[in-house]
Amino acid sequence: MNTQAAPSPQFYLTAPAACPYLPNEMERKVFTHLVGSRAPEMNDLLTQGGFRRSQNIAYRPACEACRSCISVRIIAGEFEPTRSMRRVMAANEDIISTEYPAQPSTEQYSLFRHYLDHRHQRGGMSDMSALDYAIMVEDTHVNTRIIEYRIREEGAGLRRNPRGELIAAALTDMMSDGLSMVYSYFNPDLEKRSLGTLMILDHIRRTKQLGLPHVYLGYWVRGSRKMDYKTRFLPQEHLMARGWERFTPADGDVQND
Repeated sequence: MNTQAAPSPQFYLTAPAACPYLPNEMERKVFTHLVGSRAPEMNDLLTQGGFRRSQNIAYRPACEACRSCISVRIIAGEFEPTRSMRRVMAANEDIISTEYPAQPSTEQYSLFRHYLDHRHQRGGMSDMSALDYAIMVEDTHVNTRIIEYRIREEGAGLRRNPRGELIAAALTDMMSDGLSMVYSYFNPDLEKRSLGTLMILDHIRRTKQLGLPHVYLGYWVRGSRKMDYKTRFLPQEHLMARGWERFTPADGDVQND
């Protein structure tokens, strides 16, 4: 009988670096590798414990003087869209979302590059090449999918792209208790479509269809306006010192509907 214990993950701490979300703050992260046959199980446990995945790395903030990054998950079964969210769904009735294996394409990278050039010109991902993008999508030891969003083309026939124009995509981990949105991007020229909101709504729909409870959105950073959109999807839970707690918005926490 083999009584040898399964190897435990090894955790590491990054050096301090400037925070990308809050001015005059420094960030540190604790991280471990997600590899091998236990990677899906570890990804579930770590995500439920406030970690995020990037390729084969799971990480979470470990800042010395700041606790502004808070893990957020939507309670999918109780979610009801607001009026503005219903308007977003109505405005995008011509969009088809399709789930595929986590495989990159030239079309995806072109859209990804367009998104970065307009939204994240100075971010850490701003200089990503096609190879970098391919690694981001493919370098996974867990159950990862890519969901494409296209404008439906009626009667496209034998056109070059009968599936319609690719306008958004989401890299998503399929977990035992829901979906985790690892990274998403969209055509920034189509601002009126609110494609970021549409993708979250679609993930909530998919999670409900699977009979699972949660959609993991990553970190909400209190004080960072570009993260405020995450608190619009209620009800949701935040990971606090005592565990996951139902979020009760305070004044200024949730954007007006």
